[in-house]
Amino acid sequence: MKGFDRSRLEVRSLAERHHDMDLTALLPLGDADTASCARVDQLAPVAGRILAARRAGAAVIMMMGAHVIRSGVQRFIIDLMEKGLVTGLAMNGAGVIHDFELSLIGATTESVARYIRDGRFGLWKETGRINDIINAAYAADPHRGLGSAVGQAIAEGVFPHHRISLLAAGFRLNLPVTVHVGIGYDIIHQLPNCDGAATGALSYNDFLIMADQIQRLEGGVLLCFGSAVMAPEVFLKALSMARNLARQRQRRISDFTTLVCDLYPLPEDIGQEAPKDSAAYYFRPWKTLLVRTVAEGGQGYYVCGRHDQTIPCLWQALQRLQT
Repeated sequence: MKGFDRSRLEVRSLAERHHDMDLTALLPLGDADTASCARVDQLAPVAGRILAARRAGAAVIMMMGAHVIRSGVQRFIIDLMEKGLVTGLAMNGAGVIHDFELSLIGATTESVARYIRDGRFGLWKETGRINDIINAAYAADPHRGLGSAVGQAIAEGVFPHHRISLLAAGFRLNLPVTVHVGIGYDIIHQLPNCDGAATGALSYNDFLIMADQIQRLEGGVLLCFGSAVMAPEVFLKALSMARNLARQRQRRISDFTTLVCDLYPLPEDIGQEAPKDSAAYYFRPWKTLLVRTVAEGGQGYYVCGRHDQTIPCLWQALQRLQT
């Protein structure tokens, strides 16, 4: 059957786009208004487990949705990476786009309601450079990870704001930042230079990198901020792979901590998953990250709040325990 002819698309410059976020939204490290919030006490037990995990050499993996980047908390996350308190990041494809655009032009985020009306949504030339990076990386090394490839491009290229890039920080620190893409989810997939084979291969390599990290999760911590589908689903499959190998070696991956921070209201008792006739049953982070995957000896925590509150508060809780 005939596919869509992308060569006929009109692709415009980011200079013509109205951006809903710029660098003024980035929170300064240690911001008093956010770091002193009451959630610091809620997050203190998780902070203690992060420090214990790192003393034991176990993994601390942060998984996130793209709205985390739009919340302006980059400085807090990069500081945790630099201090070795986060050993790996995992994001979706939209996270790469926001990180790339902020690093390149100091702004990101378009109004879907505005640009979908006449078909301009997502069709931006400079953002399409991500496809060029992916395609070139795949041609040079088909076993490369997507996060590493884009991180290197930002770290070594002409990106005026590269210091606030999570991807570039990961490359600089030799810390894995994995990208878990769903084909057709992201605006760069609309563009004529998108190669689905290259994108899929590099993202799959990142999935394998993620699964390898989870082999070191015993005694560790898995953090999930604002990812209702990607994080629980990717983690579930990768954990099964890691446990399969561990079982063959008479080892276990069961004693670890999970933290979910999101806006979905959950009951105080999160130890049992919601019934199947409840809408809450389909909130995957609850049943997957807070119940099923920790059922063999782990512990799950949930904190309801915006990312510009919870991430600075986790950072502050770690600061308090280290002083």
